[in-house]
Amino acid sequence: MKLVIGNKNYSSWSLRPWLLMEQFSLTFEETKIWLFSEQMNEQMKALSPSLKVPVLIDQKLVIWDSLAICEYLNEEYLNGKAWPQNAIKKAGARAICAEMHSGFFEIREQMPMNLHRERASINLTEQALSEVARIIAIFCQCLTENGDSDGFLFGKFSIADAFYMPIVARFNCYQVSVPKDVQVYMDQMLSLPAYKTWLVEALDEQAVIAQAEV
Repeated sequence: MKLVIGNKNYSSWSLRPWLLMEQFSLTFEETKIWLFSEQMNEQMKALSPSLKVPVLIDQKLVIWDSLAICEYLNEEYLNGKAWPQNAIKKAGARAICAEMHSGFFEIREQMPMNLHRERASINLTEQALSEVARIIAIFCQCLTENGDSDGFLFGKFSIADAFYMPIVARFNCYQVSVPKDVQVYMDQMLSLPAYKTWLVEALDEQAVIAQAEV
């Protein structure tokens, strides 16, 4: 398998399937495309009809959406282990992933992922603060209902954790104040060996995307 990703410093969408694959020790080749470079569109034409990352290539199969990639990996390589096994919890995990996949536009705009950024808080609009509060509420509910196992959102590490890893990274970089149990969860996510590997490689990158430099 090959996973095509963007800059590790900026590409939150790429981090999600990459973290899932690393966390479950799947073997894959990584190909990096520099976001917004002059060559990006031409390079992506040969890889994905959407011209966006991430892209999973598995023999002749091409999947160009992060959630679809995670679903495929779960079904074909992980025997369903990447979702909670309980049907009700699985539905909840899918729901919060869908909410992340299709929303939180103000956070994306005002708090772009930028792992080079010096840790400091920023002034957010009311809309962005409302989105932050919604995510904290998601974390609190999941941890209260499921945090008695391995400390992840649904007990064991799942696609839900992979999908919210970029938010954890943002909250850390922008020093968002969170409740104690959420901070414990965030610290656990930030301490994952796979994420530490991603972070080291992100910090080694020199490319700068101006719009992500808030």
